[in-house]
Amino acid sequence: MVSQKTETYQTFSSEETKRVGFDIARSLVRGGRTRRNAARRGPIVLALQGDLGSGKTTFAQGFLRGLGSRKRATSPTFVLMRRHRLTGTRLGAGCGKTLTDAFHIDAYRLKKPGHLTALGLDALLRGPGNVIVIEWPEQARRFLPKGTVWLTFTHGRKENERTITITRRP
Repeated sequence: MVSQKTETYQTFSSEETKRVGFDIARSLVRGGRTRRNAARRGPIVLALQGDLGSGKTTFAQGFLRGLGSRKRATSPTFVLMRRHRLTGTRLGAGCGKTLTDAFHIDAYRLKKPGHLTALGLDALLRGPGNVIVIEWPEQARRFLPKGTVWLTFTHGRKENERTITITRRP
């Protein structure tokens, strides 16, 4: 049986949601991948799922900043994908991997999953130095590799309250 690791965060403002994204990125950079995943040659992939306004883009803004992106992260809803150059961020824990580019994809407006191929997703998934953050991953589920980290965003009872559940499968 495959075990999975789940973490849950609760935030009460956009700034807190960005901070969770930032902290997760910094943790990734400091700690690298687990030994088990260090040999994996593909990119790091985060799949962000949740209702409209649940904090996916806000989280991505903090996450990309935590990876070292200097570019302001805005929603790629209408352009579908934005590229963020990373400043040669090396993963820690003796991983020996350098992150070069982060791609923020929003699949909300895609009519067919095959349109992701036209965006070049297959090539991005072969880039070992890439980080891919994809909103509305339901459109891309069949393309996403094993080891994709799934984040589920839900609205809380209060106006700005959000719950972020992270599921990591080996």
